[in-house]
Amino acid sequence: MPKVMLLLAAGEDSDSPVMRTALAAARLFDGHLQVLHVRPDVRRDIAAMATADMGMTMGLDSMIARLEEDADRQERASEKACRDFCGANRVSLAESPCPANVTYEWIIETGNEADWLAEFGRAADMLAIGRKRGKDMALDLMEAALMDTGKPVLIAPDGDIGALDGGLAIAWKDTPEAAGAVTAALPFIERASRVVIMTVQEDPDSADRSHLRLMRSLRWHNPNVSVQVLPPDERSPSSALLDAVERAGCGLLVMGGYGHARLREAVFGGFTRAVLEQARVTVLMVH
Repeated sequence: MPKVMLLLAAGEDSDSPVMRTALAAARLFDGHLQVLHVRPDVRRDIAAMATADMGMTMGLDSMIARLEEDADRQERASEKACRDFCGANRVSLAESPCPANVTYEWIIETGNEADWLAEFGRAADMLAIGRKRGKDMALDLMEAALMDTGKPVLIAPDGDIGALDGGLAIAWKDTPEAAGAVTAALPFIERASRVVIMTVQEDPDSADRSHLRLMRSLRWHNPNVSVQVLPPDERSPSSALLDAVERAGCGLLVMGGYGHARLREAVFGGFTRAVLEQARVTVLMVH
């Protein structure tokens, strides 16, 4: 059962859906939120810039002072937003286990955000991250969360957060990645009002019956489990899956993450990246 949930707070609008997703999960398990804010290492960053441009020596002190002030403002804004959110939702501040239902702690580090996310993530039970940072996809943070922690990751949608104990969809493929995601999601599966195993039928002649075996097993955890086989059509498999998830009214999609470690531009496979970019529901993913 996931009790310790790690999430990043950058002091931006994109924090809001992440905090709401993490809180929704924490409420299911009386969990604890570790809210991590990472300040930039201004002096290191400036030193790296100066090394790359040997002529960059004038005005370094004033530039460092200005960037430190910006980091201070971002830290204060981020902590205030966290404190206000937790106060409005009656989440208590705590740094050690206590009887309160849901608690949180505020953590500050300095350096690279993705690196610290991975370090704290390996000690947490589960992570919650957003799909975007500002207007761009947060692929570096997703890579760190999925590739470097070995833990399940809740990826928040940009908009409304659906009920995490309502309808739950499983993107099933007979692979270790999908099986690992199902295992990680068992606490959610047991609490879901219904579970739909969705499999995209890429080969009409396939003799694969693994989705039926999975259904029989999961019914020991939740009796309301069904299977939906999505026939091949002109759409991509990811589009067919995401459309089916929305039609089924599921608020949580469980799937394995596919990709290759440290290939950067191609770190996530096409199916995984399409879901990361397009999903309008919360996704629980495990690599």
